[in-house]
This record gives sequence, C-alpha cells and structure tokens, in this order.
Amino acid sequence: MNMNCTTTQKKLSIPNKHGEKLVGMLHDTASPQLVILCHGFRSSKNDKILLNIAAALEKEGISAFRLDFSGNGESEGSFQFANYSREVEDIRSVFEYFTESNRSPIAIVGHSKGGDAVLLYASKYHDIPAVINLSSPSDLKRGMEDRFGKDIWKRLKKDGHVDVISNTGECEYRLTEEGMRERLNTDMREACRSIDGNCKVLTVHGTADEVIPVGDAKEFAKIVRNHQLKIIQGANHGYTSHQEEMILAVLPFLKECMSRASTLASSCGGCSD
Repeated sequence: MNMNCTTTQKKLSIPNKHGEKLVGMLHDTASPQLVILCHGFRSSKNDKILLNIAAALEKEGISAFRLDFSGNGESEGSFQFANYSREVEDIRSVFEYFTESNRSPIAIVGHSKGGDAVLLYASKYHDIPAVINLSSPSDLKRGMEDRFGKDIWKRLKKDGHVDVISNTGECEYRLTEEGMRERLNTDMREACRSIDGNCKVLTVHGTADEVIPVGDAKEFAKIVRNHQLKIIQGANHGYTSHQEEMILAVLPFLKECMSRASTLASSCGGCSD
C-alpha cells in the first residue's frame, strides 16, 4: 500500500432513485478501489467512527466515501424512522455512481443501523466483495415498546404518527405507522442467510455496548456463511474510548480486501467487471 499518498477530499452530490441529492465526502487517494462508509441512526457522514476509518484508510492509500443517507446530514429528503429499504437503495445509487466512474467499491462499512443497511444491501445485491457491520442489531423487533411505550400502537392508530420529543422538549423526529411496520417486518436473520458465500463479512462489537447487546454480534456469526467476528473488550456502542481498537479490528480486513481486489485486477490485465 502507498503510505505516503496525497489525498484530496471532495464533497459530492449523487442523485438517488427518488430524485434526491445524496451528499458525501470522498477521500480520494487515486486508488481505483474505494470503501463506502455508512452512519447510524440520526447521525451523519461526520460521525467520529467514519472520520477515523476514512483517515486510517487514507494512510493506506485506500479511497473512502462517507455518505449521508437521504434525510440525514446534508442529503436531501425527509428523515424517516426505519427506512431500511430506502437506505439500501441509497447505497445502490452510490455504488452505481462510482462503478460508472471506473471505481470499484470493494467494501461497505456501516455502524449501528447503518450496519443493518449494509448487510441488507449484501443480501439483495450480490456484487459487493466485503461488508463490515459495526455494532448493529440482529433483532429489530426487540425493545420497541420499551423505547416508545406499551401504548405505541394505540397512539399510532389514533393519529397515524407519534412525534418523538427530546429531553429539551423539541420534536426530534416523527414516527409513523409505516415506519414502525417496516422496522418490525425487516428480518435481519433471514436477510443474512441470503448473503452470497463469496461476500466476506466482518462483525465488530463491544462488550460494554449500552445500546445493542453483544449477543447480537454472536447471532450474526451463527447465520452469515463467510463471517469473521471481533469482540472488543470494554467498548461501548460508539467506541468512545476504543477508537484505536476499532480501527485495528477493521483495517486489516479492509487491507486484505484491497489486496485481493488488486490481485484480481492484475490477473485479468486491469479488466473491469
């Protein structure tokens, strides 16, 4: 890998299939391959985890693209709870954009809810060589009543939506019946069984995750065929005090993906798929 490459950062706007502009930041090392980085729930491309992974990839000469899903960050569209199918299609739009620009996405990385999105992408589109799932839930039905109250369905039936209010009294987002149903009807276990055996999957999770139990990572390890599992002792959901350990878990996997992609390109004389 080129440890002394010059990297340029450029903000890109990529249209999705709904006519919305998806905004992201390209860390361009001039490598023909790149890694797509996806944020979690109500986050953005500027999440510390994504920034640190992009910086680590830069040092290895690997390009990266930090994406804002539609309705998040700087991207167009309205924020929607769940929205997994739309996020999968956002990834698809980015994948196709770079493929048409003669770049090869070699891996997709997602944190938390973004981890589910990248797994769902791999289950639907069998064209990504590798996926990294950072601290995502394997059971999307769990915890909804604890999160929104036992009367959540009654309130949703009454008005069709519920406004989720923050501690400061502001409306954080609107929960709709449609969004709740998509969440409950998204079966991560079934989806993971559909991931191609040639797609390498890495799951990273912390033992002190206060949002998603570490047992969810072990559940993915049971289901996904071509799977590696890295458990980080003491790490919480955001890897607050364990960013370096998280990078050390992720980077060798991505470097191997890059090396494999380069070998394949050399063996076919630089041909493209």
